[in-house]
Amino acid sequence: MLIGNLDGMTVFARVVEESSFSGAARKLGMSKSAVSKHVTKLEDSLGIRLLNRTTRRLSLTDAGSTFYQHCARVVEEIETAEHALTDLRGTPRGTLRISAPLTFGQMYLPQLVTEFMEMYPGLHVDIHLADHMVDLVAEGFDMAIRITRLKDSSMIARKLADYTGHVVAAPAYLEQFGEPKTPQELADHKTLAYTNVASPNIWDFEGPDGPVTVRVNPVMSCNNGEFTSIAAIRGLGIAREPEFIVAEALSEGRLVRILKDYDPLNNGGIYAVYPERRHLPSKVRVFIDFLVEKFRGGLCNFHQAACHEYKQGRGRQRPAP
Repeated sequence: MLIGNLDGMTVFARVVEESSFSGAARKLGMSKSAVSKHVTKLEDSLGIRLLNRTTRRLSLTDAGSTFYQHCARVVEEIETAEHALTDLRGTPRGTLRISAPLTFGQMYLPQLVTEFMEMYPGLHVDIHLADHMVDLVAEGFDMAIRITRLKDSSMIARKLADYTGHVVAAPAYLEQFGEPKTPQELADHKTLAYTNVASPNIWDFEGPDGPVTVRVNPVMSCNNGEFTSIAAIRGLGIAREPEFIVAEALSEGRLVRILKDYDPLNNGGIYAVYPERRHLPSKVRVFIDFLVEKFRGGLCNFHQAACHEYKQGRGRQRPAP
């Protein structure tokens, strides 16, 4: 009877999702041997092998693959029931796994998460910072913060704030190479490309006479916006940057906005996104509500204090212009 082996089903599902006994053990807070015993007991109760084990890897048997599909649904229902009971108790608990862009996360999340955890001390927050797009479901995240023109219809999104992009360069660069007056002139300039977009070398603009598309020839490419902004401050070339990354450098004159008559079309929104599900866990709901409230006045209103804390944490290690 499986009804007495729900723990085994939960452990088995986690082993499949983590592709290892050790990975499942870490996620479940159990020893590797305990995980192995749960799976063996489950196989014995079913009278069939679910996993092929070798010294190097695990793989599902045909029966294991079929059983996992049902197991995953059962585990999801159990988790949904637990989340519903947590909501009734009114106190979010457990682990909240969040994915966020690297620079945005470094600048804003320490202050936000610290304040949030003071409100909900029973929560453990696990934050993953990376500039690439993660698969929330496959990688086990509860939610993500994304800075984009949101298109993924498989996700539920709640807008936190707008963000604006600028084309920027250092005064020293403009003095040496001149300032482009139209996007077309960028083809003859040194540019710095951010690579976590579909076409890093294609820069689109909306100008006074309509849309303009330019193919640039970057002298440097990077998958992190702060890195390209620092390179721009040092005079390496022209960059397209979100305002929240370059606002301080612009206000201090270390960078200058150029092509002001052309919208660089790297504007968009900052969103909290989460997988579609019947019951949103209270830990996700309260954190998103918290973010919405914090960004209610717009990103700029929150920016100054967050930047100050970010600089303090980095020891004010900023490049000289």
